[in-house]
Amino acid sequence: MSTLYPSLEDLKLDQAIQAQARAAPRMPALPVSQSSVLYPSLAELENYMGLSLSSQEVQQNGLQIPEGASTVGSGSSLGQLVAPLSGNSLGTRRAEIKPGVREIHLCKDEHGKTGLRLKAIDQGLFVQLVKANSPASLVGLHFGDQILQIDGRDCAGWSTDRAHRVLKRASAEKIVMVARDRPFQRTITMHKDSMGHIGFVIKKGKVISVVQGSSAARNGLLTNHTVCEVNGQNVIGLKVGQRLCPGPGAAVAESLLGGRKVHVCRRAAVPIRASGPSSSSCCGGSLR
Repeated sequence: MSTLYPSLEDLKLDQAIQAQARAAPRMPALPVSQSSVLYPSLAELENYMGLSLSSQEVQQNGLQIPEGASTVGSGSSLGQLVAPLSGNSLGTRRAEIKPGVREIHLCKDEHGKTGLRLKAIDQGLFVQLVKANSPASLVGLHFGDQILQIDGRDCAGWSTDRAHRVLKRASAEKIVMVARDRPFQRTITMHKDSMGHIGFVIKKGKVISVVQGSSAARNGLLTNHTVCEVNGQNVIGLKVGQRLCPGPGAAVAESLLGGRKVHVCRRAAVPIRASGPSSSSCCGGSLR
């Protein structure tokens, strides 16, 4: 498995760093005398100042390290994300789509609501809307997450109404869900140039043009994809001037939805993670 990078710029910079390290002159190793002894043997110190320093005592009282355990790691391991340019970007971490499934413990607020709206799509159940500062948002649910189980019951084949009925009847203290991170979305990390440009044109939330030679083009941004999140914050329904982006030179992580039409409730779009990967409108529904 090869090393992974959040962006093409990170890959090129890491290659340059490695090439510079290989070209740098190395200090010659100092000769080590085989006859020199830095420390006396334990046999000479066995009764020193009343201390018991025999080999048997050291083995009995010393720190035991299991065989095969590694105490020090250096360098970049294969399959690990390396980001010399993006660094430990909060936006990149927020926008990360992790493989696998996770268990979520959810509760209801004082009004008996979770702040979550679900939508049945292609025999699966997906997060269509998450209200800001709601219990659903506090446990990290995103727009587009797939819900696999609710309180131990498989959700495959459920209708939207059935899912909301189950949430309504669930306990207010604890609702256990199993979710998969946004299977219909992908995250692209791009970098602004000195002019503050990423290199694409967006209209009504959809990418309509990509500038040749820009960071967007280098990192594989495609047209006709809907921008769902910027640095982990939902932007569906926002005007272009309202979209939140850092200054020039900063890393921008965008979550994109391709091949599906997205409709949202404008009244519920700022600044929450909202709406689902569906061809039907979510307007007129209610939060659960």
